[in-house]
Amino acid sequence: MAAVGAALCASSSGTSLPFAPLSSLGRLRPAPYPGDPGSELVPMPRAPRLASPVSKARPGKAIDGIGCEFNPRLVSHVHAHLTVFVDGKARAVPAGIGFWPPLGPQNYRHGQFGVTPGSCWSSLSTRYPDGLIHVESPTKRSFVLGELFDIWGQPLSRHAVGPARGPVTAIVDRRVWTGDPRRIPLDAHTQIQLEVGNPLVAPQVIRFPGAF
Repeated sequence: MAAVGAALCASSSGTSLPFAPLSSLGRLRPAPYPGDPGSELVPMPRAPRLASPVSKARPGKAIDGIGCEFNPRLVSHVHAHLTVFVDGKARAVPAGIGFWPPLGPQNYRHGQFGVTPGSCWSSLSTRYPDGLIHVESPTKRSFVLGELFDIWGQPLSRHAVGPARGPVTAIVDRRVWTGDPRRIPLDAHTQIQLEVGNPLVAPQVIRFPGAF
């Protein structure tokens, strides 16, 4: 994490979260074009994926207490967004995190996403390589970014984002997150940008359309 002065800001839940102002990072490289809108109507970056989407989700196997369920009845369904840069260059968050078996062409017939019979999926998942995280739960509970990476089977720390290694800077809703990136909350419409190394890129901002 870049050396910034820690500042605590109160969240809507009344708990304190470790934020510092964006200006504490100094001059940032302008954010690149985020990509054309995809099937979920959010930008689809033209970038190599950060890592394979094949994850640890399996029927009957809980990860961080999160199971892989068959057609679960949901209490809540909200969306967060994740953007990743490595050495100033965009990396795509792949489709299929949190699904078993892995997604394939059969899941995208006629250009629309669909779950095939016998598939299970986790409370944290991705449908398209657009960074949109589906946060779905059969119970009332909160989730954090580290749980998504655990389901994905990829490391996340102050020095690693998936296979990328180096100092990690996290920007959440245009503020610098000075704590452990694993603890970033996945609340409705949270916009997260993880950057490994330098140069640092200004945060991209997306609009969550319609149902999202």
